[in-house]
Amino acid sequence: MKRGKKYKESAKKYNPGNTYELGEALGLVKTMAFAKFDETVDISVKLNIKKNHSVRDTVVLPNQFRGDKKVLVFCKPEKEKEAQEAGATFIGADDLIEKVKGGWTDFDVAVATPDMMKDVGKLGMVLGRKGLMPNPKTGTVTFDLKGTLAELKKGRVEFRADKTGVVHLAVGKVSMESEKVAENVKAVVTEIKRKRPADLKGEYISTVSVASTMGPGVWVSIRDEEKEK
Repeated sequence: MKRGKKYKESAKKYNPGNTYELGEALGLVKTMAFAKFDETVDISVKLNIKKNHSVRDTVVLPNQFRGDKKVLVFCKPEKEKEAQEAGATFIGADDLIEKVKGGWTDFDVAVATPDMMKDVGKLGMVLGRKGLMPNPKTGTVTFDLKGTLAELKKGRVEFRADKTGVVHLAVGKVSMESEKVAENVKAVVTEIKRKRPADLKGEYISTVSVASTMGPGVWVSIRDEEKEK
């Protein structure tokens, strides 16, 4: 992959073959960030899992770093008041389904009550491709709109291992205190460990790395996490 001059200059500030303790790794990520905007800090966790394994869930990050999420709620009229009081941005049933069917996806997360899923499920071509389809496994298909929206606004995010067994997730901003980003990283790793497939033998977490949007990745030591298994 061809890298730009700024990236190459930034990468000279560390040894790409080394593995660092979390605090030091995040310090390097901050030092190597070179974009003019406030870059996002991402974590990548490589898992030793098989094709039939599914590692997917949600985690509430201790430290929020994004603005208020635009939450869409598919529900029947009797649940609209609860959704409104919980802070939903968009609320509706057939009207919203038709709007989304037409390609509109100007929201960050979609929640649906179970009695709406028969119709919402037909939006797979639109919502599925963008990772916005409500799913019971991630707590976005529920009658508890008040509790669910409260968690989403606190910083609840979904994580899942892709086809290559890697979990990618944004955990902060370069402008944040490293300690707060570290708390988010630890929360993510803890939840990923909790989703270890029951029939998996041997090492589960292979590697962990952190990087800013434009900067190089830094390997993070997972020695302590592995000892806890």
